[in-house]
Amino acid sequence: MLNPILIALGGNMASPNGPPAATLRAALRIMLAFGIRVDAVAPFYSTPAMAAYAQPDYVNSVALIEAADTPQSLLDKLHRIEALFGRVRRERWAPRPLDLDLLDFRGEVVPARGARGRDAGVGPLPLALPHPGIAARAFVLLPLRDVAPGWRHPVTGRSVGELIAALPERDVAAIRLNKG
Repeated sequence: MLNPILIALGGNMASPNGPPAATLRAALRIMLAFGIRVDAVAPFYSTPAMAAYAQPDYVNSVALIEAADTPQSLLDKLHRIEALFGRVRRERWAPRPLDLDLLDFRGEVVPARGARGRDAGVGPLPLALPHPGIAARAFVLLPLRDVAPGWRHPVTGRSVGELIAALPERDVAAIRLNKG
């Protein structure tokens, strides 16, 4: 697949559907009701939280999807699905039952606007494509390689393998397959 739509899934809190892995599976099942067809899903990985304070590990994955949406309308749908599973945005990098990020939308490039990172506040960030953190996050790149091994970063042209090789070894070593 030359220009896929890729989303990241993650969570580190239980939801009414159960522990994080069960929540991710339930979120994938409900996507069709939102007009989102899931074509492939990477294995689930356990990953340490990025927060500066202690919190449970995350369960992360990446899915290759198809949708007849604009990037913004798809992102809005992903946020509605998060809310269905109990996601409340109170604090950046807080524990959450479900996090859905639009990583790449058919290679489109939408520059990031506004504050990002720790200065971004608590609401949803404005659409930016590819996802601004994609190249620096082992917990995204490892499952992305599982579903789209030929993927290349739309801005840099680097392959997913090249991006993984550029990460600190400790970041890659911290990611492990989730058995749940």
